[in-house]
Amino acid sequence: MKSTRPLLFTLASVAAGLFAALLVLNLVNDKDPRPSPNVSKAINPAGVPPGPVSYASAVEAATPSVVNIYTTKVTLERRSRLFDDPIFQRFFGDRFASQPKERRQTSLGSGVIISDRGFILTNHHVIKGADEIRVVLSNGDTFAAEIAGTDPDTDLAVIKTEQTNLPAITVGNSQHLRVGDVVLAIGNPFGVGQTVTMGIVSATGRNQLGINTFENFIQTDAAINPGNSGGALINAYGELVGINTAIFSKTGGSDGIGFAIPIALAKGVMDQILKQGRVVRGWLGIAGQDINPALAKKFGLPEVRGVMVSGVLEGGPADKAGIEPGDIITRIDNRVPGNSFDILTIISALQPGTRVKIRGLRGDKTLNLEAVVSERPKIEMEE
Repeated sequence: MKSTRPLLFTLASVAAGLFAALLVLNLVNDKDPRPSPNVSKAINPAGVPPGPVSYASAVEAATPSVVNIYTTKVTLERRSRLFDDPIFQRFFGDRFASQPKERRQTSLGSGVIISDRGFILTNHHVIKGADEIRVVLSNGDTFAAEIAGTDPDTDLAVIKTEQTNLPAITVGNSQHLRVGDVVLAIGNPFGVGQTVTMGIVSATGRNQLGINTFENFIQTDAAINPGNSGGALINAYGELVGINTAIFSKTGGSDGIGFAIPIALAKGVMDQILKQGRVVRGWLGIAGQDINPALAKKFGLPEVRGVMVSGVLEGGPADKAGIEPGDIITRIDNRVPGNSFDILTIISALQPGTRVKIRGLRGDKTLNLEAVVSERPKIEMEE
């Protein structure tokens, strides 16, 4: 009689195998008790569309509106005064007499076609002192241009060519820019030809950098180099949001800290230039020192805000209003200036002839004065 033990052992083994397989499947199907991250929410916040894989469409839309600007400045250079020496001339005559020699200095920059009527926005320092301006379009067409107006205080200028039907750029809204937004810089760095670089908005509202009198820069890490000045900073849709102006660099090349003038500011300057030939700003004629914690404590101020007047121009609006050095300005009309830059911004936005109420402190007494704003004098930037 055959034993049934091997058969029973085999059936038991098969049953154990099936049980193990079912256990594994059950463990696989069970949810991991650890919470999993919501990847979709982390990468794509609600309401924000994903960015494009390529920015070629934005570049194609904007590049025809960005131009290269070549300027020429003619200066007279005198030869050595040794040739004018009477002893030298006694032996050699006046054949070597010092005669002025023309010297032509050339420079390059970029610009943005802002109107199909031939108006181009660029930096003041790009065309300053130029005797000849040539504009080169992205397709190679070259035109002569003239200065329509400049504003050294913001380092902006408008030039005009007689050529019409030019490809004007689409203007965006720089006030909606957020830190982290993708931006592209288009210009002519080092004269190599039209170049596009990409980065993000690193910061907005940068001021008190000592670059311009009026500063409200967009900071970006998009590579900006010499020759990019006056070129376009565009968003991911090809809209102009800034005019590339300056860099912070120890080497002269891009170190990832570039600055552009917001198009909202640049367009306001341009509109004034085209309407009245110049930019008109309000002016009080004072110099100020920001209130620090020590000064706030000394004068018993409730907060570290306001400006102490450090200088008053004789005969200026502030002088006529009775403002004196040492006065502390805490309010202009209904606005509270946090520092001297705020006062500059508040007053410059006013039209000449505007009356403003100035409140503050003079020693331990309350100060209430009224000043009549005048037009800010034109001050040329240093070379």
